[in-house]
Amino acid sequence: MTTTYTFDVFSSLDGFGTATGDWTGYWGKQGPELLSHRLSLYDEDQRMVFGANTYRAFAQMLADSGPDDDVRDPWVTRMRNLPATVISTTLRPPLDWPDATVAAGDAVDIVARLKEESPVPLRSHGSLSMNRALMAAGLVDRVQVTVYPVITGQTGTEPIFENAADFDLELLEAHTLDGNIQELTYRPTLHG
Repeated sequence: MTTTYTFDVFSSLDGFGTATGDWTGYWGKQGPELLSHRLSLYDEDQRMVFGANTYRAFAQMLADSGPDDDVRDPWVTRMRNLPATVISTTLRPPLDWPDATVAAGDAVDIVARLKEESPVPLRSHGSLSMNRALMAAGLVDRVQVTVYPVITGQTGTEPIFENAADFDLELLEAHTLDGNIQELTYRPTLHG
């Protein structure tokens, strides 16, 4: 039996994962519903899967943050305490992350094996290029996009689906949070 893999990502309306300038975490649009909902997503047992760049970014943000920073929201703390697999050919243990292991090799092979062996669902937050490759290989069961009510045409960085394959999407769930944030969960299938 194979477990499910969810690619979880934050996005501006125009498809960017982050932005420069004076944008803050969540593009400054977070509210109590979003934060409570995010926390509930991490209630169940699951294994996180990160690429090396996303792991480094999270570890650095946490190291640089103070106790009241967005990056220390309760859902992030809960996510950080879940077991994690970091896919990297350059990182070496120990990692600055509780219960994290490093898996060296091709992400497609590693995630295919994890899907077969893991007794709990798999979730990845971010890790854009890795997740685009996993989607193309048919290993992503759910794409969960949280769309923030902003357009970052001048300051947006990290286009989420840049150079991705073409996919048809079946909407599985939709939530409106804090009146203007959309969380959309899709089942992707390669188009054509």
